[in-house]
Order: sequence, then C-alpha cells, then structure tokens
Amino acid sequence: MAKVKIQKKDIWIDMTPMSDVMTLLLCFFMLTSTFLTPEPIKVNAPNSVSEVKIPENDVLNILVSPEGRIFLGTENKNYMKAMMETMTDKFNVSLNANQQKHFLEDAMAGAPMSKLAAYLSLEPEKMAEAIQSLGIPTDSIDGGKSEFQEWVKAAREANPDIRLAIKCDSKTPYKTVKAMMSELQDMNENRYQLITNLKTASEE
Repeated sequence: MAKVKIQKKDIWIDMTPMSDVMTLLLCFFMLTSTFLTPEPIKVNAPNSVSEVKIPENDVLNILVSPEGRIFLGTENKNYMKAMMETMTDKFNVSLNANQQKHFLEDAMAGAPMSKLAAYLSLEPEKMAEAIQSLGIPTDSIDGGKSEFQEWVKAAREANPDIRLAIKCDSKTPYKTVKAMMSELQDMNENRYQLITNLKTASEE
C-alpha cells in the first residue's frame, strides 16, 4: 500500500505583537526603575529585623567606613551645589569650574576642606582611589564645630526638611559611631535613621 504523503507547509508566526510587548516592558522598567548612587567605599551594613524603608528624596546619606572615615551626600545635585558653595565660602576654598564639575559628579563629599581642591583636581579614576584614604574630619575646629558638623549644617541650610540616614559598616568600631552621633546631638540633630540589611529567617 502506498504511503500517503502529507504536504509540508511553512509555518509563519507573526512576531510583531511580541516585539511590541517587549518594547513596552523595556520602557516600563526604564521609567520606573531607580538607579542606586555609587558609594565611594564598600560598606556592609549590619542585619536588622526592621522593615522601615528609607525615603528616596530629601535624604542626607552619611556613610561610615570600617576604618571610621565619614562621607556624606544627597542625590539632589542642587542641594550638593548649595552645600559646596556654603563650605567653600566658610573655609575660603576656591574651586575652578572643572573642580566644581568633579564635585557634583562625585557620589559623596568625603575630603577634608584643606585637601578638597587638590582632590577635585585629580582625574576621575584617581579620585576613586584617593577617596579611600580620605574622609570628613570630626575634630573640632578651634573649639567650634567640626567639618562634619559644618557639612550637616550646610545640608540643613540647603534644605531645612532634609532627613538624615546613617549607614555604618558592621565592623565599624562602636566608639566611632558613638562619637559621630554625639556630634549630631550637639547640633540638636536627634532624629536620624540607621540603614541596615534585612535579617533573613535563616539568620535568626
């Protein structure tokens, strides 16, 4: 008995609707995603059971490295510019246009005022390396406020409603964190949030 040959037909699938869906999804994620600001140093925050979220806007982020170096900044570049102008005027530091550009492109302020101009004169690649050994001093200036306190004050002047969020490394010495918090209390900055990682059930 002869075999019945089934005629083969090419199957054509219209991929246009799938392409439209993928384009819409891509646009959705691009418009709704928030990009994290790169931090000058790597900090592993301690774990906590708190699920309170840090606000995304109007926040002054204070970063404390394991060695106790302090960095701070906010994602709003207008506030950062106002803070820069306040600090450079107070400490009589002159920055050219290129140095100011580097400051606003940097993730956080983290250089002593005496070294700020030299730090901002470096190439971006060298800035990322140099910042590792710097940090905002917490020593009082002539019995007055420290540079750290002056930066916080400048941030408060730039935005009176700004909130403070502190992120310390789990290996940061307690005395360093306590000293920093004492400086905030001396300024009547008694409300701030601590950034931690959420503790999982396996860690409890």
